[in-house]
Amino acid sequence: MTYNFLDESGQILREAGRIGGIDPNVMAFLEAPGRVVSFRIPLKMDDGSFRVFDAHRVRYNDALGPSRDGTRVSPDLDLDEVKSLALIMSIKHAAGRIPAGGGKGGIEADPRELSPREFESLCRAYIRFLRPRGQAYDVPGADIGTDLQTMSWMLDEYESITGYHEPAAVNDKPPILGGSLGGYEATGSGVFDVFRVAAEQAGLEIDGLRVAIQGFGQVGSVAASKFHDAGCVVVAVSDSRGGVFAKEGLNIPELLEHKRVTGKVAGFAGSQDLSGGAMLECDCDVLVPASVQGVITGENAGRIKARMLVEAANAPTTVKAEALLLEKGTIIVPDVLANAGSVQLCQMERSQGLSDNYWDLETINRLRQERLAKAYREAVDTAAGHGLKSVRLGAWINGLKRMEEAMHLRGWC
Repeated sequence: MTYNFLDESGQILREAGRIGGIDPNVMAFLEAPGRVVSFRIPLKMDDGSFRVFDAHRVRYNDALGPSRDGTRVSPDLDLDEVKSLALIMSIKHAAGRIPAGGGKGGIEADPRELSPREFESLCRAYIRFLRPRGQAYDVPGADIGTDLQTMSWMLDEYESITGYHEPAAVNDKPPILGGSLGGYEATGSGVFDVFRVAAEQAGLEIDGLRVAIQGFGQVGSVAASKFHDAGCVVVAVSDSRGGVFAKEGLNIPELLEHKRVTGKVAGFAGSQDLSGGAMLECDCDVLVPASVQGVITGENAGRIKARMLVEAANAPTTVKAEALLLEKGTIIVPDVLANAGSVQLCQMERSQGLSDNYWDLETINRLRQERLAKAYREAVDTAAGHGLKSVRLGAWINGLKRMEEAMHLRGWC
C-alpha cells in the first residue's frame, strides 16, 4: 500500500481531537492549512540551459503566533508532504509551549545535481518569489537539503530586498549573522535529551543500552555521539548509501571521521554492512529513525525488536505500525517531542535576535533540556489521564488544546 503522509497526519489529528474533546469548529478549521502558496522558480544553469523548479510554502495555523520553520529541498518533495509537515510543526510548537504557528516550505530539487552557484541562486530566488513579510509573519528555517549556508543566503536576500537588517526574519543561520549558539546540534542533542527523560520514566538504565540509528546526517550523527558519550552501545548506523552493524558497538568518533573521508558509513572497519530494512529490524534496545517519514509500517513493525522507539525524523512511524508496536509494549517517543530541540532552539534564536542580546551555550543547553523534558512529561500525563498508551496522542491533545484556546480568544471559532 502506498504511504500517504497527509492522510496519516489527518488521522492522528482527528483521533486526538476526538479523544481530547476539541471544539468541532476548531477541528473543522484545522482540517486544512490556513494558507498555501505555490510558485515556480526559473533558473539559468551554468551551461546556459534553462530549468524551472516548483516550490511551496504552507502556513498551517498561526493562532499562537507567527508561523515557522523549515525549508526542505528534495527531488521528491510535493505539496501534500509540505502540508503534513506544516501541521506537525503546528502541533510541535503548541505542545512545546512555543508562541508560534506551524509553517513549512520547500523546493522540488536535488541539491547534489546543482553547482554551488546554481544552488545559491535557487535559494535566493526562493526568498524573492516567496515575498516574505518578516519575523512577525512567517519565518523560514532549515530542514532536509538546507543548512547554515543556505539560510545565510536567504537572510541576505531578504535583507537586500527590504533594505534593512532583520536577523529574526530567518531561522537556523550562523551565530555571526545573528543566529544562536548550539543550532547545529539542537535537534540531535534534543533527541537524546527526550530519550533520557523517557528512559528514566520507563526505569531503563542508560549505560549499556544497545542503540540503532537510521540516518547519519546532521541529526543522526549528533544523536549518535550523545548516545555513545552517555555509555550506550551504538550497534548500528545507516545513511542513504547503506548501513553498518557491530555487535560489540561502533566507535562513533572514528565512524564520523570515516564518513567525512569516504562520504558514507558503509565499509567502516570492524563492522558488517547492513541494508536499510535490516537496520530497522536489528537486535537493539533503542531504535532511532532519523531520516524520512513512513519507514516503520504495518509490514515491518512486527519484526522490530527494539524496546523503545525514539523518532528523530518527522512521522517515521505509520498509524498502523504504532498500534502494533504499542500492543506489544514498545515505548514510542514521538517526533513532535523527540525532534523538537530545533524548534526550541529557533524560539531562543528569535528571542536573541529581537533583543540583540545573545546567550552563552550553557544557558541555551539548559533551557532546551528543561523545555523538552517538560513537554514530554506533560504529554505522558495527558496520555495517562485519557487511558492512552500513545504518548503521541497525549502531545497532540496538548497542542490542540492550546491552539483551541488561542482560536477561541481571537474569536475565530
